Amino acid sequence: MQMSSYAFTYRKLSNLHMTFRKQFIFFAVFILSFTSVSQAQEILTLQDALNYALNNSEAVRKAKLDILKGDYQIKEVRAGALPQIDGTATLTNNILAQQFILPAEFMGGEPGEFIAVKAGTTWSSLAQVQLNQQLFNQQVFTGLKAAKSTKDFYLMAAKVAEENILQQVASNYYQVIITREQLAVIDANIERNNTLEKTVSSQYEIGLARKIDLDRVKVNSSNLKSQKEQLLNAVAQQENLLKYYMGMPVTENIVIPETSLEELEATTANLIAENNFDLNKLSSFLVLKEQEELLGFQKKAIEAEFYPSLSLGANYMYNTQSNDFNLYTNNALNYDMSAVTLTLRIPIFDGGARSSRLKQASLDIQKLQEDIKESSNALQMAYENAKIQINNSLSTIETQNQNKILAEEVYNSTKNNYNNGLASLTDLLTAETELVTAQNSYNQALLNYKIAEIELIKSQGNIKSLINE
Repeated sequence: MQMSSYAFTYRKLSNLHMTFRKQFIFFAVFILSFTSVSQAQEILTLQDALNYALNNSEAVRKAKLDILKGDYQIKEVRAGALPQIDGTATLTNNILAQQFILPAEFMGGEPGEFIAVKAGTTWSSLAQVQLNQQLFNQQVFTGLKAAKSTKDFYLMAAKVAEENILQQVASNYYQVIITREQLAVIDANIERNNTLEKTVSSQYEIGLARKIDLDRVKVNSSNLKSQKEQLLNAVAQQENLLKYYMGMPVTENIVIPETSLEELEATTANLIAENNFDLNKLSSFLVLKEQEELLGFQKKAIEAEFYPSLSLGANYMYNTQSNDFNLYTNNALNYDMSAVTLTLRIPIFDGGARSSRLKQASLDIQKLQEDIKESSNALQMAYENAKIQINNSLSTIETQNQNKILAEEVYNSTKNNYNNGLASLTDLLTAETELVTAQNSYNQALLNYKIAEIELIKSQGNIKSLINE
């Protein structure tokens, strides 16, 4: 009896141990899974997104590759001003030797007759080293200046690429935040509608509500769930677009921290107190000026074709010939030669080709100058429009905030009246719809402000200030 009691106790302890072990394993797996999910998701602030884009955006990376290309272009042009040295070597096997026709009397023959005499050797080789140095060539000197200007153009183009990607990332980042706020509005509305559906269902069961009223509430619930699904898809698409602009794999998970509307409102600083517009601070304008300088060098390079050029040349040749394949030995005929040349080239007439190219270059410069005027006006317009949009958005934010507060009061009052039988279900659903509309309008006004704010900052040439906020 005592042994049976011990066995029972042992089995109970064993079962307890197994249960504890299973719970421990389950808990450990849960913790590891939670940790791996947390590690796979990256908390992404606006500054993080902007910095990531500067380092990983394909457009920015390609612009940086162009800068490296500019370095090699400078080296390529500079090489034209340095001595050019070439070495060549040829080996010839005269399978059929060349023959010369000579008067026969030279070889002891009859006057008036001719004979064929073979000339040359079976094997011959020539080794040669040539040097050429430009002493004066206006095209080379102009090309060197143009290459340096090309690198400056690439540097400025890289800044334009960075500013454009920063604007895209920042605008899309706020778009995600506002869409999530709209999702929160729908969630709150769904919760209110669920409570209303329970109330109407209870009233219907005791005969205080009609079936049509219950059906209307259910239809409203279905519509809200459909809207929520659409917003969830919109958030996912906007996050994918954000990752695309950043140069991040779209399959990577990100977590954008919660940002309250009050925080967005707090950043509505007065950016238009002073006129900070200056074309010479805008990369999109400066890159056109760099392009204008490049076209100027292109025109000068064509003008340089009218200038004479002077070059120094030198060569050394070593020739060896033999009927046997014993070249470069004492048994072969070996001799060398060398020369130094000074070449002056004077362009005289080319049929008007240089003149036509020069006129085309002048027209290209004139076209670009028109583009610069158009761009200057467009940049000024963007700045002025951004200021107008800022003012409109600030006014709209204030108006929509008041509308939101009023809609909340109307809804609460209507809900209270409905509960007391003083308002119809139609009145309550209408008040609820107006509340959601007012909340979404307020959110959209905030988004419009943030986008206008980003445009204004960019039009002032300070888009990188967003990184330091």
